[in-house]
Amino acid sequence: MFDILSFLEEKRDGMVHKAADIETFVNQFHQGTIPDYQVSAWLTSVYHKGLSTEELKTLTLALAHSGHVVSFPQGFKAADKHSTGGVGDKTTLVVVPLVAASGVSVAKLSGRGLGFTGGTVDKLEAIPGMNVHLSTEAFMNQVHRIGCAISGHSLELAPAEGKFYALRDVTATVPSLPLICSSIVSKKIAGGASSFVFDVKCGRGAFMQTFSGARDLAEALVSLSASLGRPSMAVISAMDQPLGKWVGNSMEVYEAIRVLQGAGPSDTETLSLNLAGTMIYLGGKATSLAEGIEMSQNTLKSGKALEKFKELIIAQQGDGAACDSPEKVLKPAEKKYTVFASESGFVSDLNARSIGEGVKRIGGGRTRQEEHIDLKVAVHLIAKIGDYVEKGDPLLDIYYSKEEKLQQAIFYFEHAVTLQSIKPLDQNLIMEIVAS
Repeated sequence: MFDILSFLEEKRDGMVHKAADIETFVNQFHQGTIPDYQVSAWLTSVYHKGLSTEELKTLTLALAHSGHVVSFPQGFKAADKHSTGGVGDKTTLVVVPLVAASGVSVAKLSGRGLGFTGGTVDKLEAIPGMNVHLSTEAFMNQVHRIGCAISGHSLELAPAEGKFYALRDVTATVPSLPLICSSIVSKKIAGGASSFVFDVKCGRGAFMQTFSGARDLAEALVSLSASLGRPSMAVISAMDQPLGKWVGNSMEVYEAIRVLQGAGPSDTETLSLNLAGTMIYLGGKATSLAEGIEMSQNTLKSGKALEKFKELIIAQQGDGAACDSPEKVLKPAEKKYTVFASESGFVSDLNARSIGEGVKRIGGGRTRQEEHIDLKVAVHLIAKIGDYVEKGDPLLDIYYSKEEKLQQAIFYFEHAVTLQSIKPLDQNLIMEIVAS
């Protein structure tokens, strides 16, 4: 018989739980028969003592099966991608149609932004009419019909994970590596995908700010996924400066479409091609990662990825004209404030965290999940790391709606850019690719 006190004592003392006890613990907490304070004690013990490989597998599966699990027909395979969160990261909007147009189905479940990082669901809502809340049946049918779908996480999927995360957030246990991995992978399993690609961000604009921390997370995610029979790979990508030239929901969709049109910024295109190539390779359409990346390049050049994104938008009741004339459908807020260079020099730093915090304060982010955001506020990054500017040249254009919000944000924008007399060394955008 399950005894909660003995269970808590086991992990407190660094012992290994029985699989059946972990399953009972998750189920009883989900059902409300174990109080928050006892679960909080267990989370703290896990933070300090960790979980064994078998414990982590059991916990992940228990969380995944605490609600509905998307189940595609036998033999049907779909890929999914997960980003650990960044500033200006609009790659999902490029990667999903790119992979689908290359012959690998994509079942993409996405979230809203929280804190200083953006969310794919928020971005897509900038497209007029776009439905980002598909039912499980509609989600599965669309993946079958056109090869891809992007939808917000259903509360039916891995509901116990949501309860655990809410407690982690208020007990200072969010950084626990096994708890991070079980949270991410449980939702991916519940979403029905058979292979995963993880975009693990590294830098000041990321959750993992050091390369060693990012690598540890990447290796742990790939290892856990492999142990559960889901092939995966992780791309560690730099997030010291924002990705692309635009930060802000509506204009990030605009920039993603420009990438699909073959006219977007090189960093966004490069990362998207690497992520897409990895998904194509894991999906069995390429015999090597290099071949997968080459296939993604060819698909992008052919225009098929842009066509697929338009098909996805229309399937989800959005305005397909966004793909034809994005500048007419996706516009920034009307008011503009410009930050100018106070001296001449090379941009040596463009602090992603500071830009993200600024965008949040002008209305582009939220501090609570239920808050409404202004989808049109945005920042245009005129100069990026390595660019030379003269004194008085524009560095950032800030598009905003309310003066009082701009005043709350100016500090973050004006302190985001650092100039120096010597050109900085080039940064590696793709820092490492981790495979099982």
